[in-house]
Amino acid sequence: MFDSVTVTAAARLHLGFLDMNGGLGRRFGGLGLAIDRPATRLTLRRAPTLAVEGLGAERAARHLAVLARHLGLTEAYSLTIHEAIPAHAGLGSGTQLALGIAAALRRLEGLPADEPSDALLLRRGARSGIGLGLFQRGGFIVDGGRGARTAAPPVVARMDFPPQWRVVVVLDPRTEGMHGRDEQAAFARLADFDAASAAEICRLVLIKALPALAEHDIVSFGDAIARLQEIAGDYFAAAQGGAPYASAAVARVMEDLRRHGARGTGQSSWGPTGFAFAADAIEARRLCDLSQEKAAAWGIDMAICKGVNHGVLVEGKTLVAIK
Repeated sequence: MFDSVTVTAAARLHLGFLDMNGGLGRRFGGLGLAIDRPATRLTLRRAPTLAVEGLGAERAARHLAVLARHLGLTEAYSLTIHEAIPAHAGLGSGTQLALGIAAALRRLEGLPADEPSDALLLRRGARSGIGLGLFQRGGFIVDGGRGARTAAPPVVARMDFPPQWRVVVVLDPRTEGMHGRDEQAAFARLADFDAASAAEICRLVLIKALPALAEHDIVSFGDAIARLQEIAGDYFAAAQGGAPYASAAVARVMEDLRRHGARGTGQSSWGPTGFAFAADAIEARRLCDLSQEKAAAWGIDMAICKGVNHGVLVEGKTLVAIK
């Protein structure tokens, strides 16, 4: 049994939904990618009294209480959140924090992992299986959406992201993406999604994006992502003030990146994070250097990220007694 457990969970990009129409009996579905920064890293240990500190401490304390009660645990714990994915930025912060706490608690107490049940208990993955799938396996994944009997949307494809490729992540730190009740209301107000558009997205993913990923063809991959993002952006614009991006400043940076040759530009989830793909680190640096001055003037943060081809890292530590 361990004295403490440290968990590191990668951020994720949600690259788009497959089918908002639902005419075939399943709705949503989507594709996503784990990236190496930012990340959520936390440590859990037993303690005389409950103590939770760090970014998102209040939400983390609620998750810990729900899990302990569900698992029949009566111990007190100290939970430290060393670093956290920014909340409501389209990077999967809520799911990675919740599942990270669950993973730490189960490992600390010698209990078997059960991420799907923990996600359901902590109300994660209501629409998408991307967060859960990437927490478990990393890489680039496609989930199959929700059917009438779905508990957790199934991962129907998973591939390694080419290690030489890079992702330029563009974030507006002054803006939050839609979440909670506002997000629910936005989905309720959206018009019916056209079946032909859903068919085009599915074809783009199956016949263009995934084969291009297998062949390390960033041009075809980028074209597929850009086109499905265009379709999704037009659809969700009604909930974002008539624009495909939640942040006008991010939209300007993305336009600049496209002008300089960036591939597969788009917005992750409700934003305000944008993304673009580059063939290697040199190309990613060139793109950032060309756009950095404008990004800084508009108050935008830019980062060059790698894909993460593994799931969550869980490390248990045992104190060694000094004789």
